[in-house]
Parts: sequence; C-alpha cells; structure tokens
Amino acid sequence: MPTHGPAPQPTTALDARYSSGLNPRPGAADVTATEWAEARRHLASAEIFWVSTVRPDGRLHVTPVLAAWHDGVLYFSTGPDEQKAQNLATDGHCALTTGRNALAEGLDLVVEGTAERVADPAVLDEVIAVYEAKYGPQITSPEGPFHGLGEALRTGGAVLFAVAPATAYGFGRDDGVFTHTRWAF
Repeated sequence: MPTHGPAPQPTTALDARYSSGLNPRPGAADVTATEWAEARRHLASAEIFWVSTVRPDGRLHVTPVLAAWHDGVLYFSTGPDEQKAQNLATDGHCALTTGRNALAEGLDLVVEGTAERVADPAVLDEVIAVYEAKYGPQITSPEGPFHGLGEALRTGGAVLFAVAPATAYGFGRDDGVFTHTRWAF
C-alpha cells in the first residue's frame, strides 16, 4: 500500500521529440517541461479519469472512473464485481488518464502504476472525505448519481484502489505550442 507522508518528487524531463522544440512555431523557442506542481493541480481538479487495465487474456479494458488525488496517490473506486476490479485482482498494472478534448489548449495526463486495494479504514475515511469535498452533491446529496459511495466503500459494496505513480506523462497544448513531459518517480 502506498505510504502516507511527503510524496516523492519526480525527476522531470522534456521529450523534445514530441514537443514544439522539434518543429518550432511562434512562441515555442523556449518550450519547457511542465512542472510537477502544475500536473498535481490538474490531477486534483479533474473530474473524470479513464482507467486502463489488462484482462487475464491480455486484452485491454478501458473505462471512465471518478478519482481523487491525495497525499501523492491517485485513488479510484469501482464495484467489486466489475471488470476492472477483476482485472486488477490478476494484474495490478494500470494507467489513469485525464485531460482536455481540445487540440490547441490543455494538459493531458497519464499516470502509470500498480493499483493496490485499500482496506485500512483510516485511509478509506480520508479518501472518502477527499471524494466528498471534490465531487460535492454528486456524492453527498440523496439526488446525486453517486450518493452513498462513502458508505459503499466502508461496507464493501464498492472497492477503493490506490495508484502511486511510477511514471507520469504530460501532453501540453497552448495555441500550437506542444510539450511532452515525463516524470519518473
């Protein structure tokens, strides 16, 4: 299980092969890597993530999930019988992605790591509080589509997974200036 405490600071590198430095455009001469602090802000505020897992036969499974960034770890939940939970029981390797669906602006992020099921009640309560603060009435209101998620996580009706980043990638776009940043942990 990922440990609590100060999150490790990754090494940061700009990959010029996929950045505007290779094919300069106005404003791209001084393209730099995206700072990890900016990536963390995007991870904390993004509402929808896509989790990619591997089925036992090697085929990929990709599906949207709610996720919360907390203490250097990305947490997501699912039903215990859903395909992603079954896949992760066999192979914990996964990737979570989030970003903007726009060509000229935004920052897309990919976090790769190994998902570990969270069972510690104290960690569950911490992450439930983060989920509730982030998603608000979507989780806390009886009319919300995810109402009862906290209780489901506590009672086993839903499961929580923790993914401490092993590697992360950022694909930035700013009016034709492109960056490809890699963070290694």
